[in-house]
Amino acid sequence: MPPADRTAVTLSAVLPYAATIFVSSFLLFLVQPIIAKQILPWFGGSAAVWTTCLVFFQSALLAGYAYADLTTRLGPRRQALLHLALLLASLAFLPIIASNSLKPQGGEAPILAILLLLAATIGLPYFLLSTTTPLLQAWYWRRFRSAVPYRLFALSNFASLTALLGFPVLFEPFLTLPQLGWIWSALYAALVLLCGSIAWRSMAVLPAAEAVVQARGAPPALAAQLQWFALSGMGSVMLLATTNHVTQNIASVPFLWVLPLSLYLLSFILAFDHPRWYRRPVFLIALAGLLPAMAWTMNSLDLWVAVPVYFAGLFAACMLCHGELAQRKPDPRHLTRFYLMLSLGGAAGAVLVAIAAPLALNGYFELGIALVLLAVLVSASVRGPARAAGAAVLVATLALVGRGAFDYTDNVRVMRRDFYGVVRTRDHPSPVPYRAMYHGAIMHGGQLLGEAQRNVPSDYFGPTTGYGRTFRALRELRPRQPLKVGILGLGAGVIAAYGRAGDEFVFYEISPRVAEIAGSEFSFLKHTAAASAVVMGDGRLSLEREAPRDYDLLGIDAFSGDSIPMHLITREAMAIYVRHLRPDGVIVFQATNRFVDLMPVVKRLAAEFGFEAVLVSDTPAGAEGSGYWYSSTDQIIVTRSQALLGQPLLAQAAVPIEARPDLPVFTDAHHNLLRILK
Repeated sequence: MPPADRTAVTLSAVLPYAATIFVSSFLLFLVQPIIAKQILPWFGGSAAVWTTCLVFFQSALLAGYAYADLTTRLGPRRQALLHLALLLASLAFLPIIASNSLKPQGGEAPILAILLLLAATIGLPYFLLSTTTPLLQAWYWRRFRSAVPYRLFALSNFASLTALLGFPVLFEPFLTLPQLGWIWSALYAALVLLCGSIAWRSMAVLPAAEAVVQARGAPPALAAQLQWFALSGMGSVMLLATTNHVTQNIASVPFLWVLPLSLYLLSFILAFDHPRWYRRPVFLIALAGLLPAMAWTMNSLDLWVAVPVYFAGLFAACMLCHGELAQRKPDPRHLTRFYLMLSLGGAAGAVLVAIAAPLALNGYFELGIALVLLAVLVSASVRGPARAAGAAVLVATLALVGRGAFDYTDNVRVMRRDFYGVVRTRDHPSPVPYRAMYHGAIMHGGQLLGEAQRNVPSDYFGPTTGYGRTFRALRELRPRQPLKVGILGLGAGVIAAYGRAGDEFVFYEISPRVAEIAGSEFSFLKHTAAASAVVMGDGRLSLEREAPRDYDLLGIDAFSGDSIPMHLITREAMAIYVRHLRPDGVIVFQATNRFVDLMPVVKRLAAEFGFEAVLVSDTPAGAEGSGYWYSSTDQIIVTRSQALLGQPLLAQAAVPIEARPDLPVFTDAHHNLLRILK
């Protein structure tokens, strides 16, 4: 074929390949927040649910790329027929809506349960979406021998980024989860037709099997493949370690996890679109300054300082890793092997951070380790006079990471880790001796030390807080009646201090480590006069399985870091609470956090069920001189009992909550956090 004709054919023929890759990659990343949001409430709303989902997504991507690499040896006809059969079989998974029969019962290992649930819900469709980019690029290369294939990889990452950013802005505010699931499923069915038509045509137009095998030649050298693996793995480790650190140790801001993943994808887009976007000296110099800065801010809680530093460092690190990958990419004959090693490195990085680190490390140390490894890479990448600067960066990063680890563990009595996060206890000598419990970077209550004060409620639960006033008001209304109390979220067990003889206190706690530490480091559960019990598992799911309890008071005090899990403030959750509440009972929502305005959400829920909601804010004056350890706190009191709200202890502190008519009632299928950010 003359060169001019070949160019014309290629330009027109590339459109089906490009369109299929774009739609496939768009669906690949759109399904991630859809399915993660469906199952998030089933596992306590923890940020670790998203990290575990990333392990599945990376592993499925690895399986898809391995399939693309291995099946190229089958020859065009058999490869196309196999792919067509799998595409048709995958339609049986539609629609991609997680079945309620897969809900955990409370005793499962959460990581394994999540992985199995995802495999059962989206396994084959996600696997086949993962095969599309390398497979169609390989078919395109075989047919046209064009240099375009690697730019199609940039296109696929652009489509992924579009879906990722579009979900919270364009899709979630206007569509429910079931609607999104059905729309996604319809688009996937259309993709099956599109991809199937290309596979069918490939049988006729691609070279014979023998010619394909001969054209592949010897595989790339093992050293080159290991470089691809290591660079990809380093980028993946930085992505997950940075995401974990920012979302669990700095700020549990909704959708904050979207930004690091977007930067990760953007680096792939730029690196593989054109060589002009990657200049090694620029990013080496950037990392030389950013690595020590990231290590320096490791224990900072200032969102507006730490987050820009970490995200800038993550982007520079990913540009270095992915830029080096783009420079080392092989001849397109071996692109399926190249993508296989990229996905293998990505999956290995995800497993190291999401699974191996929680098992091997008792605290959040993986980011510090990643920074040191990255500093080693930077130091090894420079030559000549710059080697001294590279060594200085390594030494500075190592020293600052060590300082951060010391500060993180200094004066810590106990530090334990599980799927739901890191729990630490630390003693504070002033203003009075006090032992605090920390989940991530947030203090979740504690206990005054000393025999005389061991059962005195303090911090978020002192006598002038919403909890303190509500308990006292209930006692005055029912002076000789024992109370039945249920609390979602154990913490240090401080609320048990309000128990009296004859009372029944039931705590619902999802984290085994929290339950262990509440029993070993704090004595509220031991010394309360009430009969107390701890029910393990997600509080909402546990209440859903139980017969009505007729609680006088139900406290919603479960937090993941600084943020209440959203599945605890939906219409369906409220219906469960009401089923377990006495007609004149009260629900207390803990609303203290830095980033989300829960007040109008709870007010709408209360109104829908015929309850009144008021806010009790407590900022004790002169706490240092009072002999107690107090914190400012906001708690929402929800009840139908006008007698309770009329009690002077509550009436003098309760204030109305401003209504927001524009805010819909949150439901399991539809809630948008962007509308309630502070």
